[in-house]
Amino acid sequence: MPLCFLIKRFLAKKQKQNRPIPQWIRMKTGNKIRYNSKRRHWRRTKLGL
Repeated sequence: MPLCFLIKRFLAKKQKQNRPIPQWIRMKTGNKIRYNSKRRHWRRTKLGL
């Protein structure tokens, strides 16, 4: 696989991971999970790429 594609796939995965939890999950779990603790801010934490 070309390197460009690997990087693009890596970035796509990180972009998908970096989102808030859906509201229906908060309802389902009875508000035990309040927020996504693994959120990443683009300026604070870099990906190490």
